Amino acid sequence: MKFTFAANPSSTPDAIAYAVGKDALDNAEISVEQADMVRAAAKAGRFEGKTGQTFQTFVTEGDAVIQIILTGIGKGERKDCEAAGGAVVAKLIASGVKHLAINGAGLEQDQLARLLFGAKLRSWRIDKYRTTMPENTKQTLEAITVLDTDMESAQAWLDLSAVADGVALTRELVSEPANVIYPESFVARCEELQDMGVEFTVLGQEEMEKLGMGALLGVSQGSVRPPRMLAMRWDGTNGAQKKPLALVGKGVTFDTGGISLKPPGGMEDMKWDMGGAGAVAGTMKALAGRKAKAHVVGVCGLVENMPDGKAQRPGDVVTSMSGQTIEVINTDAEGRLVLCDALHWTQETFEPEVVVNLATLTGAIIVSLGNEHAGCFSNDDGLSDNLLAAGSTAGDPLWRFPLTAAYDKQINSPIADMKNVGGKGAGSITAGQFLKRFIKDGVKWAHLDIAGMVWADKPGPVWDKGATGFGVRLLDQYVADNFEQ
Repeated sequence: MKFTFAANPSSTPDAIAYAVGKDALDNAEISVEQADMVRAAAKAGRFEGKTGQTFQTFVTEGDAVIQIILTGIGKGERKDCEAAGGAVVAKLIASGVKHLAINGAGLEQDQLARLLFGAKLRSWRIDKYRTTMPENTKQTLEAITVLDTDMESAQAWLDLSAVADGVALTRELVSEPANVIYPESFVARCEELQDMGVEFTVLGQEEMEKLGMGALLGVSQGSVRPPRMLAMRWDGTNGAQKKPLALVGKGVTFDTGGISLKPPGGMEDMKWDMGGAGAVAGTMKALAGRKAKAHVVGVCGLVENMPDGKAQRPGDVVTSMSGQTIEVINTDAEGRLVLCDALHWTQETFEPEVVVNLATLTGAIIVSLGNEHAGCFSNDDGLSDNLLAAGSTAGDPLWRFPLTAAYDKQINSPIADMKNVGGKGAGSITAGQFLKRFIKDGVKWAHLDIAGMVWADKPGPVWDKGATGFGVRLLDQYVADNFEQ
């Protein structure tokens, strides 16, 4: 979507949007000749300016017929404004409207920036593989003109636009099918970040074998797609922040379950089992795009989990890079095997004081939280509190779960240091306990289980059906709150 800024549009727009606060219709600044008629029609249509509420009508301006759309911003808080921008685009994206003007009259600069942020987030969709779409479902909206010249260079908008670009990258990676996005092509899609100043390190299979990453390599050994470890470093502090914040993502580009094969129904969804790695990549793009004054490294462990004659079997014992041994009870509990080596390598290589990993790790988290929150597991109360606060502010909500020695006993193995699954209960917690064993003493760590949040079966305020881009706004907000003060 192309955004331009002008005092007046260069051509007559097909539609003009105005933001209206809760119960503020009478005082709304609607700059068309038939403004009184628009207000009267909106009242008749029971439009009250509630968050996300919209009202549409048409007016004549000279020889042109223009659609007017009012969008409710409720109390005018950041989430209200984002939802208002998203609601306008949702209404118009396939309506036949090509050129939308957004009138920011009556909005503070930050409110307008948030409205535009919501509009940009909601404008993303993927239609590239649909060749027989009905005309009335195709995207028509091409350009948005913002009737406010100050916004073009406003830092609030520039930063939010960069975050939206990061979310778009995550949605793209998560949405693509597994024959398009696999470990090597995931790395290739992220190479654009190097032009933004992000440093790359890529490990192939031979390098990982030499490092002893038996857990990660055990997952990938059944696939013809070779694994990759991708590390992306952004240092916007010019060396002032010595220890980077480390973000680590599970990148299982397709998960059949391996020998512990998943049921066929719904297996196609497992193209998004790399949602954690996708969120890390999108966050790195967001941080680089807005030139964040922080030192952050993003690491993605990338594999494909397939069941061929070389695939690991239930009962196999593998040795992780840390030297700890793991009895593989269930090959479908593969994400923790990828992450344990990625986490250890990250700590050995970058020596971070804070590590946050993201993963579509367990179905149990969806049973617990549905599609409303991601699970948060942490060894540090302060880190957990900061992440929950950032998620609440950004619109990517988290809910904290316990980690205790009582749960830890469930993953003790009779023949190895641990097994990769516990019993039937507390599946998300025992997965967190497993990962905790690979965190070094003194390192603050949080594990975010985002399995219920990376994909949506119905549209939301700032996303369409499909990939949500969950995690990017959360991590960007966490960095802004805790590393850029």
